[in-house]
Amino acid sequence: QVELVESGGGVVQAGDSLRLSCAASGGTFSRYPMGWFRQAPGKEREFVASIGWSGTTTDYADSVKGRFTISRDNVKNMMYLQMNSLKTEDTAVYYCAADVNRGSPDEPVRSARIYDYWGQGTQVTVSS
Repeated sequence: QVELVESGGGVVQAGDSLRLSCAASGGTFSRYPMGWFRQAPGKEREFVASIGWSGTTTDYADSVKGRFTISRDNVKNMMYLQMNSLKTEDTAVYYCAADVNRGSPDEPVRSARIYDYWGQGTQVTVSS
């Protein structure tokens, strides 16, 4: 059983930065890919970024590429999402997810269907 807890959300202005954190417990953190997803009101959940289990491979949605950076610390069992140059359209609940049970290769994963475990989400609101 894996538990994921996000933190770091808040209300910021457009152009500001924010760093989200995801604390993982259970399982062998260093052996499963992780991802960030978000869901805005009235919209479907969408992929934001993903990272392979070693941390050396990453993938980003086009909408955040160049502004967001995903990283992980396999010693602390933490994953991060550094969000810079935030835009109002980044407003959403952000979720972290773990691909635990597949015995995955060391590569990022875009599909939400692949992920086994999800956090409860953290709200990010970007005002103009």
